Amino acid sequence: MPRLTRRAALLIALPLPALAQPAAAPFAPALAIAARMPNLRTLVVARNGATLLERAFRGPGLDRPANIKSASKTILATMAGIAVARGVLDGLDQPIGPVLGRAIPAEADPRVRDITIRQLVGMRAGLERTSGALYGRWVSSPDWLRFALARPMEDIPGGRMIYSTGTSHILGAVLARASGRSLHQLAQAWIGDPLGLRIPDWPRDPQGLHFGGNEMLLSPRALLAFGECWRLGGQGLVPPDFAREAWVPQARSAWSGQMYGLGWWIAEAEGHRVVFAWGYGGQMLYLLPSLGLSVAMTANPDVPRVPGQVQEMHALLTEGVLPGLMAG
Repeated sequence: MPRLTRRAALLIALPLPALAQPAAAPFAPALAIAARMPNLRTLVVARNGATLLERAFRGPGLDRPANIKSASKTILATMAGIAVARGVLDGLDQPIGPVLGRAIPAEADPRVRDITIRQLVGMRAGLERTSGALYGRWVSSPDWLRFALARPMEDIPGGRMIYSTGTSHILGAVLARASGRSLHQLAQAWIGDPLGLRIPDWPRDPQGLHFGGNEMLLSPRALLAFGECWRLGGQGLVPPDFAREAWVPQARSAWSGQMYGLGWWIAEAEGHRVVFAWGYGGQMLYLLPSLGLSVAMTANPDVPRVPGQVQEMHALLTEGVLPGLMAG
């Protein structure tokens, strides 16, 4: 399993100088690293439910909604697990054809109808991706769902991982159609209300379907609360079977080398398993259950893509937060 460290062979290293660790300030290294990250906005660290560090460096504060970008995919995956438990979906292996019906365009590959919920959640639908170079063309199209469903098949459903926000958007459409409610209504009822959180509305596509797997809004404290629920095994919110399965590696990203489960990235940090949600620009939620640790980070979501964005966040965790935790 790939290690979550800037020195890992599968990750791009960033040059960070050695830092002193004053005994009286265990999180001084984390704050020193954070000070050299101009796009970092907030950092929240909790252990066993107790907040150890909260800092808003710039931008919206700790209780202001932040665009968590593709960390939204972890929220969406959780909603899929809840939908199964509530009987909205028959199971993770239910095909999408009967739910979407005529929304699947005639030009789509016939195998699209047999794609399952599990394959959408695990990014193994087989469809050509709409992230990366194709993202702009996709979100400029007049019908996002149709565009995503009509992509050519690059692999069989259930084959290799093909990271694609279009795949998540299909999942969001399935949840909305199966439930008869908007994705925002589901998110508030199934996640926000039980956790005592307000989930603001977020952008929709031209047909009025909420963006699936991107652009959701959560405050840093709300993001941490969501993570704490998962760290504690679901607390009656996340179905136990789904909670266990979601953290089992399903496939490996050809782009990052990281393992992926059902909506969660899976790695190792300093000998401890870490699962994390990851959004463009540095919207991060790290869980290290063996340490009782939850860490939320938000950053400027509008910065240009440059090599090392996520590795910088990994380094803040592994070279700042973890040493501070051990020294505290």
